[in-house]
Amino acid sequence: MPYEQLGINTPSPVLSWANHPLGSDEIKMAKNVASLPFVFKHVALMPDVHLGKGALVGSVIATKETIIPAAVGVDLGCGMSAIKTQFKGEQLEGKLKKIRLDIEAAIPTGFNENKDVEKSASNWQRWRDFKDLHRGVQDLESKAMKQMGSLGGGNHFIEICLDTENQVWLMLHSGSRNIGNKLAQCHINTAKELAKMAGEKLPDPDLAYFVAGTPEFQAYWKDLQWAQNYALFNRDVMMARFKRIVEKHLVGGKVTKPLLEVNCHHNYAEKEVHFGEDVYVTRKGAVRAQTEDYGIIPGSMGAKSFIVKGKGNAHSFCSCSHGAGRIMSRSKAKNVYTLDDLIEQTQGVECRKDTGVLDEIPGAYKPIEQVMENQADLVEIVATLKQVMCVKG
Repeated sequence: MPYEQLGINTPSPVLSWANHPLGSDEIKMAKNVASLPFVFKHVALMPDVHLGKGALVGSVIATKETIIPAAVGVDLGCGMSAIKTQFKGEQLEGKLKKIRLDIEAAIPTGFNENKDVEKSASNWQRWRDFKDLHRGVQDLESKAMKQMGSLGGGNHFIEICLDTENQVWLMLHSGSRNIGNKLAQCHINTAKELAKMAGEKLPDPDLAYFVAGTPEFQAYWKDLQWAQNYALFNRDVMMARFKRIVEKHLVGGKVTKPLLEVNCHHNYAEKEVHFGEDVYVTRKGAVRAQTEDYGIIPGSMGAKSFIVKGKGNAHSFCSCSHGAGRIMSRSKAKNVYTLDDLIEQTQGVECRKDTGVLDEIPGAYKPIEQVMENQADLVEIVATLKQVMCVKG
């Protein structure tokens, strides 16, 4: 679907791939961002767009010489990892529950952390830079090390999926854990304090920003890159454990070579070139989709997911959606749906089926097929996956 330009009066246009009318709160949030004088060209809204904090989740914002910490968000570097294995679906028969229980025992979820720091985690080269991070997190190094290789909560997950050729895929979704959250909060507060001291009239306090060349910008950018790398490596550590567990059950622990590996952020910022100019691109719930970029677009815990390759669409700042996108809040989902609904909507999936994950019920998300149809000009589908096992944070 080609984008549509929203009929709102803002200095920068808002281009939307959502193919549905936005609510009044969503329109207001889009207008707030598009009214900022340093926004470059336009704001791009992905098909899964929905309410966030400061900026919409599912928005791509290019800025000149500025960065908005709250628009990047608090789970710095949150993203997806997937590998295509050599295994076939029939090899999983009768083993999924044991695999799930082993994963839940080996990979901490929710607020939990590892009892000991794994060797691969302790060898991460960027630990040496911890002392240079914001002083507000200096007491968190031990916790950050123990959380390396942990999933987190909310919509984070670990899944075994099958593609249309019955090939087994391993997939997971996680970010920078507590350390990324703390770093983000420190800098968001600093940006708000600067705006307040300057007497700046912002459409939303959460749109407070840093200007390139200032000490505050430099400090944020350094910490942001560190946290994004932490998130990327965190997924690598978990995927290695996940793969070992599956190999133990399917081939007696024999090490196998993946046929394809993908690891991508969908909550982050980078410096890129667009329309011939250097800009800072914030993808708040969006995946980079430059030509030949591989990406992962998951559905809900009862729906399909997609491995994609970018088409390099300039109008989206070479981006695509990061998932299906919520259509109702977590609290509303718990009030609208019952445990029986969850059981029905996750038929055929080996997963928890209790009220603790009711807010992640598939019905709380947009239909992923429609989301994919709306971004046919942004990505091509490489593989269509359906989960057979899901571990929720």
